[in-house]
Amino acid sequence: MPVVDFWFDPACPWAWMTSRWMDDVARVRDIEVRWHVMSLSVLNEGRDLPEDYRRSMDAAWGPVRVLVAAARDHGDEVLKPLYDAMGTRRHPGGRRDTDAIVAESLAEVGLPASLADVAGTQQVDDLLRASHAGAMELVGDEVGTPVVAIDGVGYFGPVITPAPTGEDAGRLFDGLALVTSVPGFYELKRTRTVGPILTDADAAAVRGS
Repeated sequence: MPVVDFWFDPACPWAWMTSRWMDDVARVRDIEVRWHVMSLSVLNEGRDLPEDYRRSMDAAWGPVRVLVAAARDHGDEVLKPLYDAMGTRRHPGGRRDTDAIVAESLAEVGLPASLADVAGTQQVDDLLRASHAGAMELVGDEVGTPVVAIDGVGYFGPVITPAPTGEDAGRLFDGLALVTSVPGFYELKRTRTVGPILTDADAAAVRGS
């Protein structure tokens, strides 16, 4: 059974798309998926960023801290449901009220509301950085989210939109598994021409363009 390690930041719409694909892969392929937190805020520390992106990176610290604290206190098994709850509100939901998203998501998963208190502190930053470093050790730091590793061989991506479903999802996974088995394979890339297709309205807009 292949072991898939998946690193995400709940702020990233591309990681969200890939995580939806991974959910479908788990339905059609015999795999074990382990979920981990990485942080775009950590990744971009010390970099010269446009002001609007710097503000988004400042806001992105809170949710990843809450995720790491939840896993510390309640086990790694809470990461995926808490990520799903946060991501559904932020991405297809289109919301940016981060504090409310965190509070509602904790309640949905049945976790203590007090976990939200770590969002504005550095209390769990050592754990966050260690989780983030697990991804960077596989792929380097010139990447973003998500990072996906199959049996210990990792890549940034795949970056996909819309997320394949059913057997299409399985075939994409088969191809990625084949790539990871080839020593010395590093990169495939092309310019993105559409943004994340998160909702039916997004899909309709792409069809009409």
